[in-house]
Amino acid sequence: MKSSTREPRKPPVWKADVVTLAHGSGGKAMRELIEGLLLPSFDNEQLSTLEDQARIDISELARLGNQLAFTTDSFVVFPIFFPGGDIGKLAVAGTVNDLAVCGAKPLFLTCSFIIEEGLSTAELTRIVQSMKATATECGVAIVTGDTKVVERGAADKIFINTAGIGVIEKNVSIGANRAQPGDKVIINGFIGDHGCAIVSAREDLALEASIDSDCRQLYGLISKMISNCPEIHCMRDATRGGLATVLNEFASQSEVCIKIFEKDIPIRPEVRGVCEILGLDPLYLANEGKLVTVVPSEHAENLVSVMRKTEGGEMSSIIGEVLAEPISTVTMKTAFGGDRIVDMLVGDQLPRIC
Repeated sequence: MKSSTREPRKPPVWKADVVTLAHGSGGKAMRELIEGLLLPSFDNEQLSTLEDQARIDISELARLGNQLAFTTDSFVVFPIFFPGGDIGKLAVAGTVNDLAVCGAKPLFLTCSFIIEEGLSTAELTRIVQSMKATATECGVAIVTGDTKVVERGAADKIFINTAGIGVIEKNVSIGANRAQPGDKVIINGFIGDHGCAIVSAREDLALEASIDSDCRQLYGLISKMISNCPEIHCMRDATRGGLATVLNEFASQSEVCIKIFEKDIPIRPEVRGVCEILGLDPLYLANEGKLVTVVPSEHAENLVSVMRKTEGGEMSSIIGEVLAEPISTVTMKTAFGGDRIVDMLVGDQLPRIC
């Protein structure tokens, strides 16, 4: 009896010029998209099985920590490519950052694409490769996902949803309700870069100096921060609604007053210029690589020193302090010496910013 060996099945070749409705139909065209582009880009043990779910060893998670962190986010930014990033980089970095700011080690991501018919192969490939590079940088695996294609005009090129799972190490307790009077407020660099990069690209502003988005993953910086200061009380990334929104969330949930100092808040001159021209307030502009943290005052100076020596934290600074009263309030000492209330944003300065 002759023995035979079966050759491994060759993956289909992704050769379409644009995405069509057939690529979301569940048939051969969809198989070409998934196995010809997505699977080779995101390849890992869980994804390669092409099951409808990823299966994760619970014992491995328990070895890393005693709490599971789980988050999800959707990305509809326009334009999909902008100075300093793109919707793919944003989708991975944004979800990784949402896990990292609670003290979690990001491990696994899901990814769902909603693609408008007619998106070019070149654009989709560029987005996928950007996601791959960012995931590799973070040390996370994209382990399952979904693809849908809608008719022309039913979406705007591409929308992406990512969900993430991470594990929080024992003895780490970071929450928006933990700020205490006497604490210091720290930010890791210039605010408003992402918002200004998007509006500049969207409106084709003729600026003398270009403004790049601060879009980046923050897990490396946050890991270094926690290892040097386990006593961190609050941390959050300042995305939609910007610095002002995060501070108001801390003040409200902790029932404290947070006072910031305008002279200490790092803002690029180019960002100030755009804000003055368009009537925007940089305190409310979105960021995609900025975190705000509240720490006991005795640890603040040392933590800033550590952050400044770490990638992503080179321009870190103390920008404020926590007071007992008036509760649930954020105030700012202006450059002119006066005080003003920094309230929550009403409405939306810039829609589709992330």
